[in-house]
Amino acid sequence: MLNLIFLGPPGAGKGTQAQRLASRFGIPQLSTGDVLRRAVAEKSALGMKAKALMESGKLVPDEVVNGIVDEALARPEALRGFLLDGFPRTVAQATALDEMLARRGRRIDYVLNLEVPAEVLVDRLSGRLSCPNDGSVYHLRTNPPKRPGLCDKDGAKLVQRPDDQPEAVRRRLSEYQEKTALLTGYYKPRKVLRTIDGVGTPEEVEGRIASALRDHPTGGPAQP
Repeated sequence: MLNLIFLGPPGAGKGTQAQRLASRFGIPQLSTGDVLRRAVAEKSALGMKAKALMESGKLVPDEVVNGIVDEALARPEALRGFLLDGFPRTVAQATALDEMLARRGRRIDYVLNLEVPAEVLVDRLSGRLSCPNDGSVYHLRTNPPKRPGLCDKDGAKLVQRPDDQPEAVRRRLSEYQEKTALLTGYYKPRKVLRTIDGVGTPEEVEGRIASALRDHPTGGPAQP
């Protein structure tokens, strides 16, 4: 059993690495967005509450998000382990998570913190373009489309999300530092925090993560 949390600022590559780790260890990747969407699709009581709030333009409060995550942790596929991506975001949510796990006699094994310099993150995010039709993502420098400004698949004009403009990226990074980064201080005394250099190819970063997990019985045999 392996219970993991992924931390890292926007653009650090959490989604890519979370998918790889979940596949490697055969555990579900529980991203906040996916967990919320599933609850809404299944029309659970909390899912309907979250839907109403989101449709009215309001933030989903901790009590609802926590409850939906708690339901996800109770699913059969999460009993053999899980990887949380996007939760917890604050110390208050981390405290709630501790209580959820304590009720089940479980605990977090590792908190993987992807660390990437701010200017690298601005470059990664501000260079992103996406297809408005199928969501395909390109990067002006590292993964450009075959025809400038056009999607390779359907020829649609690529767009830049408002959140990916340089000033917006810097604001997002500042918000991350104010809230989510405090979690490293929360988990460090428990000896579960592993800080990973997130600069490099996905394969290089995956190799560093695998090395960080080798002292766990489940992570030992894994190869980069």
